[in-house]
Amino acid sequence: MKWLPTALSLIAPVQAGLRFPCSTLTIQRLDPVVEPGKIPSTHLHHIVGGNAFNVTMEGDVGARATCTTCQMSEDFSNYWTAVLFFKDPVNGTYHRVPNVPVQPLLGGSNGAQGGLTVYYTQFDLSRDNIKQQPIKAFQPGFRMTVGSPTASSKPHVGLTYQCLQGMNRGAEMSDFPTKPCSGGIFTTHHFPACWDGKNLDSPDHQSHMYNTITMNGFTNAPACPATHPVRMPQVTFETVWDTSKFNSLWPSGAPNPFVWSFEGTSGFGTHADYMFGWKGDSLQRAMDKSECFYDGCGSITKQPMSTANKCTIKNMVSEQTDGWLTALPGMTNMK
Repeated sequence: MKWLPTALSLIAPVQAGLRFPCSTLTIQRLDPVVEPGKIPSTHLHHIVGGNAFNVTMEGDVGARATCTTCQMSEDFSNYWTAVLFFKDPVNGTYHRVPNVPVQPLLGGSNGAQGGLTVYYTQFDLSRDNIKQQPIKAFQPGFRMTVGSPTASSKPHVGLTYQCLQGMNRGAEMSDFPTKPCSGGIFTTHHFPACWDGKNLDSPDHQSHMYNTITMNGFTNAPACPATHPVRMPQVTFETVWDTSKFNSLWPSGAPNPFVWSFEGTSGFGTHADYMFGWKGDSLQRAMDKSECFYDGCGSITKQPMSTANKCTIKNMVSEQTDGWLTALPGMTNMK
């Protein structure tokens, strides 16, 4: 991650968009977007954000939540991904990989526990274009997914892995690293930013949005098409999985031993879910300003991460997810 402090110093005078950490809220088999009402869901998820998270979530999530694990105190949205596991190449057992905060954190962000970093960008990482293309915030009830656990070929741009070696992130890849990473595995999920202007969701949780991004990274997405004409904030998750403790168990020259919580055949199945839950017009206020980045636009209050870390929800699925497991949670037919 050697480049990041330099990059942030270059964009500081402009400060377009939001970037903030969210600590882990819970790790459970729950998925109110893809499998609403199902306890437990098919595979394990790592979830951050507001405490309104539940097996079924409809309407204004932000109005129901009373706390959030995110630094932005008015953001009661929920963000989640699958969970990374190490599969022992010798005996086939599984161990959940812990995740750690993305470094470096911005000012006042120290103290995050696990979790991920969230971005809402207006144009790209260093500029806004709000005078030419106003950004419309999501509406209560909005949700979307990106990627698919059933994908068996290279996913679209914006879904990447990076092999952390010391303070270097390395190249962006569409599949798992093929060698041990001393600093862990860094995953990124860029969501599409063009909305059809009508539907808060769709049967596949993706068709109401359209992706015009043509390359990886925080680059400006080309203009939205007529079918999806409304430009929304570009939402991105970044997560660091601390794989370092398993490197000694990865035999030299052996294939990648890491799998997602649904296993699959490769890293192509990486995916993420988003459920909007900002209070009132707080996100719209942020997207209407050019100076939003470090300070949350002034009117968007940041809470200490020590406060965010106190936000919890109850465990609704009673099963073991830590330690060495003979099968992934929910995958009892596996050895």
